[in-house]
Amino acid sequence: MIQPTDRYATQGDLILVLNCGSSSIKFALFDAGQSPLPRMPVWNGKVQDIGGPAPTYGETGLSPEAVTLDTAQPYRAALQRIQQGVLARLGGRKLHSVAHRVVHGGNKYFMPVRVDHALLADLKTYIPLAPLHQPFALDAIETLLVSHPDLPQVACFDTAFHHTLPKVEQLLPLPHEAWERGLRRYGFHGLSYDYMSIALPERHGKLAHGRIIVAHLGSGASLCGMQDLKSVATTMGFSSLDGLMMGTRTGALDPGAVIYLMEIEKLTLEEVGQVLYNKSGLLGVSGSSSEPRVLLPLEAEDSETGARARDALALYVRRIVREIGALVAVLGGLDLLVFTAGVGEHSAEIRQRVCAALTFLGVQVDSAANADNAPVISMPGSAVVIGVEPTNEEWVVASQAKALLLSS
Repeated sequence: MIQPTDRYATQGDLILVLNCGSSSIKFALFDAGQSPLPRMPVWNGKVQDIGGPAPTYGETGLSPEAVTLDTAQPYRAALQRIQQGVLARLGGRKLHSVAHRVVHGGNKYFMPVRVDHALLADLKTYIPLAPLHQPFALDAIETLLVSHPDLPQVACFDTAFHHTLPKVEQLLPLPHEAWERGLRRYGFHGLSYDYMSIALPERHGKLAHGRIIVAHLGSGASLCGMQDLKSVATTMGFSSLDGLMMGTRTGALDPGAVIYLMEIEKLTLEEVGQVLYNKSGLLGVSGSSSEPRVLLPLEAEDSETGARARDALALYVRRIVREIGALVAVLGGLDLLVFTAGVGEHSAEIRQRVCAALTFLGVQVDSAANADNAPVISMPGSAVVIGVEPTNEEWVVASQAKALLLSS
């Protein structure tokens, strides 16, 4: 395999960032010797379809290659493959630390923390709140704690950015005892929104300190209402199931439907969890795919497949528009709407459909700019500026880890 050269000459030890999902791991190396930390990694890539029939290992700049992973422990095998890649890239340099995106910090962890065995055990108690991501990030941490106990590891939390939510946004309409037990709205995708709080003022100046909605649209999806670059409202709540319709997740759902599935259709708790997390959303409604880029061409088919693709995308867009409207009400207006993450950054058609339903806000989209995924896709006369901003969660994680370890 041909190794690509580093993107730039490094000046110090390297920070490894691991962003672990249920079937994929993103990895990146950042140069800890440079200040400020470069936003572009020295090297990065992704292992995909872990546990599936065709796993691949891909480094940026090279075509993904098929890999064989131990079927008994495919996730740990994927981590070992990443470790091999990292060792091949060190070239005499050292690892400064390993920084992890950890989805849930509960009502206890609002800042990055260095992880030891005791803290790891505490973080495992939050697995039921984020079953698609939490166990995999913690498994990676545990594996490295055992194999490299002296290597500093830092956990950075996706819930932390939403610590600024006012209490009225955190409360759930349950008996007060539930609040005391930690049942509240936490919010997620915080590392992405944290990056937006840095990048948007650079792009939009004072406008970014006004009333903003950021639409993080990927396989998981949420909106964040921001004022003065702080989270004041968000669509995800107690779990990452709430809010927008997603690739395989329901988003907001009448609890009565869950009761019905269990009481009338006799689904077990585990089966209901599978439905809500893995079999719903775009995949469930369409029956074809969890990805808009796959469903959009299917809409033209005069078939059941086409009809279901149209239904799925119509519902997907409707839920985004409905939640934007709710956040506009909370914010008292809207100055800037920004799309980010996989779908948000790359699907001009989804952006156009969302914005077409927001003309009541005075939104005007420049079709050519939208087709080019330009940083600003609104017309000069639009009452709301519409932006497209690539997110950079891995850089946020690396930056937080470096800052924590420098201060300790």
